[in-house]
Amino acid sequence: MIHWAYLAIAILAEVLGTSFLKQAEGFTRLWPSVTVIVSYIVAFYFLSLTLRTLPIGIAYAVWAGAGVALIALVGFVFLGQELDGPALIGIGLIVAGVAVINLFSSAV
Repeated sequence: MIHWAYLAIAILAEVLGTSFLKQAEGFTRLWPSVTVIVSYIVAFYFLSLTLRTLPIGIAYAVWAGAGVALIALVGFVFLGQELDGPALIGIGLIVAGVAVINLFSSAV
């Protein structure tokens, strides 16, 4: 079960790093750039720990899917980005896909 904690840390670190990419302004601003770099190092380190027990396809699908949904939420809540109906439906399908993998896949 620790692999799920590692994967959660990887996802949150990736979302944090992605959230600061715009503020880094092409890596010309120091602290947002440092946040991006450190966050991605943490994300990939914990993703690699996850791969000790989870198949790469499953781990990456959950990592990418959850990351997409969370970064869309961050963009909406903190960056004032709008989400229209099709965007919400698409994100809902991604979340549903991650749930199906976790609840029903024997590959996990």
